[in-house]
Amino acid sequence: MTEQQERTGRDETEEERADRKWLELIQEVRVAQTGVQILFGFLLTVVFTTKYDTLSDTDQTIYIVTVVLGAAATGALIGPVSLHRVVSGRRIKPQAVDWASRLTSVGLVLLLATMASALLLILRVAMNDDFVPWVVAGVVVWYVVCWFVLPVWTRHRYTQ
Repeated sequence: MTEQQERTGRDETEEERADRKWLELIQEVRVAQTGVQILFGFLLTVVFTTKYDTLSDTDQTIYIVTVVLGAAATGALIGPVSLHRVVSGRRIKPQAVDWASRLTSVGLVLLLATMASALLLILRVAMNDDFVPWVVAGVVVWYVVCWFVLPVWTRHRYTQ
């Protein structure tokens, strides 16, 4: 068995592995991109509603932070596409895959923060209750478990 096969479990060259990893990454990013773009689009409309002017200063601040987080998440999750386009044909796909993967991870963290702050704002307006931060914290814990803890546990549990 070659060293390459031992490392990856596949009979593929470094370039073939980068191609495979790129396709897998792009499929993953498509899911997150769609969600963040829809959320960001809705967030952009809130400021133009009559309800926005009635929000407290705190709620308006939460809204602004949410929009900025949504913009940052959108940038990070669209970044891999731009990265690929700029470096395409330069024979650096393995490095591009690594950077695209990092951007995607940052984008997921920013998406988590965007979702949490949007949920906080919506529940504050809808419920106006001291229980809201606890509900948001519970949802954030759920996201962290689903998006980070379970994948890391699975990786640790089933790989050497």
